[in-house]
Formats: sequence, structure tokens, C-alpha cells
Amino acid sequence: MSTGFHVVVLGSLVPDLLQTLEPVQGPTGPALKNELMLPAVLDPWAGHALFEAAHLASRHPGSKVWLVSLGPKAKLHQLMMSIAQKVPFELVAVDGSASGFTDSFEVAEALAGAIERIPALDRSRLLLFGGCASASRDAGTTVQMVGERLAIADQFLSADELTVSADGTLTVLERVEGGKYLVSEVSGPPCAIAWATGNLPEPPNNPQVGMMNMRTIMPALQKAPAVKLAAQGTTFMGVELPRQERKTRIVKDVPLDDMAKEIAEWIKA
Repeated sequence: MSTGFHVVVLGSLVPDLLQTLEPVQGPTGPALKNELMLPAVLDPWAGHALFEAAHLASRHPGSKVWLVSLGPKAKLHQLMMSIAQKVPFELVAVDGSASGFTDSFEVAEALAGAIERIPALDRSRLLLFGGCASASRDAGTTVQMVGERLAIADQFLSADELTVSADGTLTVLERVEGGKYLVSEVSGPPCAIAWATGNLPEPPNNPQVGMMNMRTIMPALQKAPAVKLAAQGTTFMGVELPRQERKTRIVKDVPLDDMAKEIAEWIKA
């Protein structure tokens, strides 16, 4: 394709996965204890989508990548300090809650509105990327709802690979049951792809890329519109930490075949 793609990646911050998260009941509803103080990282699923987008753009001249992020402005600033050196992108920031208790319907509405306001975006070349799930709230519905609001009918979920043929046909590998892939083809953009892990490693830091990205990151943060996610109609009856369950049995001199048989029976159960 000579004109390239316009790739919009949906991705925001989540608390560092090594932190202990303690739910609390705040004055405005459920929240995490000291949430604004917790170190944040880019949602791992969205990170895979961003790296795949940058890789695709690098192979097709004329392509461009936007990262659309919804989160508290101060936390987004911190997040950009850690990912700006990874791959080239232009940030589109929306100032609002990135809490795990937000409703994906409202989040999708805010993200779709931000995408529609991107002045240089060519919808006929649009590839909407995002994570197939979220590390903070595993609803797995945001990309689909944003796609629907943008009238994108071709949507692919839990994708691990995207290839582009010489005639512009897109081939997508989606995860299905039993460790198998569903192979789909679409004639071209627009389409939405919610990524699983993909096949790419995390890129190393590149200071030159970081300097280039920072030219657009700071203005984007300064003019980020504020949105209020009230989750109207949603009632949280309670919040609590997941129960930890660990059963350890110490045995000796068990044949490997017996161990394998026991594990298989446990999985089947």
C-alpha cells in the first residue's frame, strides 16, 4: 500500500503489576487505596498493540501511529516518561479516571470522541488497535465498542499476527479454543484489532525517538479535555481482595508417568 495506514492505538495506565492493590470504598465509590501514589505502567495488552502498530508503520511508508490514552493527566505524564523512548507515536490524551471501576461503555464513548477529533486522521485508512483485555479490569469490551461507535464493522479479537499482502489484503490470526488460530482476511481498512500478546518483543529505549515524541506529548497533555466517568446505573455492592489459595503436597519417589496422569486429571476436573 503506497499511502500507508493510520493506526490508532487505545492504551492507558494500570498500577504496576508488582504492587499490592487494596480496594477501598471512597466518597465517590470503589477505588484503590492510595491509587494516585501507586507507580503506573502501560497496560501490557495495550503495550503489545502499540509495538505491533509501530512495527507495521515502519514497514509501510506514509503510515502514522496515534496513542489515545484516558487517564489522570499527571499520571499520564509519568507514564509517557517510561514509554516515549520505545516507538514513535503522537499522543492524544483525555483527562479522566483510569480506575478499574470505570464502565467500559463510558470509556469507549470518551475514546471514540477523542479519535473523531483527530484532525489529520483518514478514516478510510484507519486501523484501530488495542488490547484484547485489561490488566486492571478484564471486561475485554472497550475496543469493540469504540469500533462500533466509529462504524467499523470488521473487528478481530485476541489477535497475535497481522500481515499485509501486496494488494493490501489484511490477514489476521485470532486465538480460538484449543490453542488454534482462526485465519481471517479483509480487503483493507478500516478494521479494529484487539491484540493478545502478538509476536514482538518490547523495543529497547531510543533517546532520539523519545525526543521526537516529547514534542507532541507535552502539548497533548496540556490541552487534554476532561471527562467525568460517573458509571451511572452501575452499583458496586462491595470490593475485596481476591482470595489466595495454595495447596502444596510434598511427595517423594513418584514416577513421572504418575505425576503426569495426576496433573492431567486435575486439569480435566
